[in-house]
Amino acid sequence: MMKDFTGKTAVITGGATGIGLALARQLGAAGAKLIIFEPREARLIEAVNELKNAGFDAQYVVGDVTRVEDLEKLADFAWAKNGRADILINNAGVSSPRKSVIKTDPMEARRVFEVNFFGVWSGISVFGKRFLEDGLPSAIYTVASENSLFNALPFGNGAYLSTKHAVFGLMDVLRREAHDNIQLGVIIPGWVLSEMSEYGKDIAMDTDEFAAIIFKQMQAGEYYLVSHAYNAVRMEERHNEILEAFAKYAPRYEGDDEHDVQTIVARMQEKQ
Repeated sequence: MMKDFTGKTAVITGGATGIGLALARQLGAAGAKLIIFEPREARLIEAVNELKNAGFDAQYVVGDVTRVEDLEKLADFAWAKNGRADILINNAGVSSPRKSVIKTDPMEARRVFEVNFFGVWSGISVFGKRFLEDGLPSAIYTVASENSLFNALPFGNGAYLSTKHAVFGLMDVLRREAHDNIQLGVIIPGWVLSEMSEYGKDIAMDTDEFAAIIFKQMQAGEYYLVSHAYNAVRMEERHNEILEAFAKYAPRYEGDDEHDVQTIVARMQEKQ
């Protein structure tokens, strides 16, 4: 568990604005060295200047999470400048058209997946391999969404929601691989003020307030890092609907673990 962030290097994709920049402020205040990454150099310069003026050790790299070579360049920079990276925060993301699934061009959806899902997977791959190679304490956090757990909007948003469900599943698989030196966490924002939302300035949670809530959970070594209390209600609504379907059409019975994959695999391993 990484409780002390002093001197640690935190790499944050999409770190020039919004949640990424707010988490950078929290980490910087805790003594971490910061490297932020995104395609827009002007925004990176602006953010790094702000962080340096606050007394933080901050640098930037220009690049795009959809390009593996850019992520390799980012990792090379961290290892060359600071000896290594200790923390990766996969934060970069884009929104999707709020149209119905049928009316959304699949190519538009692919664009969202390239950033929100494959950009995360590439970051995990590039940094994770280096973390495993040196064996030192490390951490990988991925910013998911309340849309990982249910559909927060009453209509549309299919591409974005699907990417966040996919990221949630990817992190769960990674978690079960149990790499001893890599701490993992999935960050689950509700509605937080950011450039991705064109309205809600008086309704969405303040970005720095959100980051402070999440950072406490990072310090505590939590896997699920949460913020918006009413999300529990929406999760329960979905969960109860699924349970009702099982109760009606696939009710429990004695020995029903006969077809449970985890139980079967565990029994097979016991026999080896």
